[in-house]
Amino acid sequence: MAHRRRRSRPRFTSENCWAGLSATGIRPLLPVPGWLRGRGGQPEAYCHRQILDAIRYLVDNGIKWRAMPADFPPWDRAYAFFRRWRDHALVKEFHDRLRARIRERDGRDAEPTAGVIDSQAVKADAVVGSDSRGFDGGKLVNGRKRHVVVDTLGLLLGVMVTPADTGDRAAAQVLLERVADAHHRLALVWADGGYTGPLVEYCLATLALVLAIVKRSDDMRGFVVLPERWIVERLFAHLMRTRRLARDYERRTTSAEAMIYWSMILLMTRRLARPHSGRG
Repeated sequence: MAHRRRRSRPRFTSENCWAGLSATGIRPLLPVPGWLRGRGGQPEAYCHRQILDAIRYLVDNGIKWRAMPADFPPWDRAYAFFRRWRDHALVKEFHDRLRARIRERDGRDAEPTAGVIDSQAVKADAVVGSDSRGFDGGKLVNGRKRHVVVDTLGLLLGVMVTPADTGDRAAAQVLLERVADAHHRLALVWADGGYTGPLVEYCLATLALVLAIVKRSDDMRGFVVLPERWIVERLFAHLMRTRRLARDYERRTTSAEAMIYWSMILLMTRRLARPHSGRG
């Protein structure tokens, strides 16, 4: 049986490092390495475009790090890049720049004024330790919970991953503080009935944020699309289509949060790559 030959890659140099990113239109949005800015350090051995493609492939297809196809850089180099961007919040920086680009392209201000908050409980893999997992009695899920805030376009403003037994109100208080601190123009956040109580008064008094509760009517039966709340449900649907996020496989909650950011980067770069027709 003939052995499959590995596809050859162009030789990497510091001059052509980001040449492959120019055509995508996202090169100005990427964090620039220190060695490219003349701050010293050893240049990477692989182009950022190759590393980005490898991480996008892993997140979208749900493979293991060690199962990285041979067409990409070695798995340990891709993981080292993922870990560096996670620990230095570079993935969030890149994500936020892409979100601002999409909002401006759609005729919106870069900073949102309204958002939606919700949570999603997902099962956790066996590698997730007992210190970061729990049992959600309402959803009957043993795993973790993803708390997210999105803007009115369904783009992510903030995410926090906790054990599944963490209450929505307790997690929302921490998450909304982070989001309000990062987005000073945010004035209104819609939520479901699980966020009622002292949290509403806390947001108004401490964060100058109106937490509007969108409740489901008692006479409703079956599936009903509720105003504003469907926006965050659409984001959860996208996350579940990203196979790496169909279950929580990350040992650390910070890695789980980074995977969510990478999933949204995947969505936004695809949206930016499509031709955009201006509004009439």
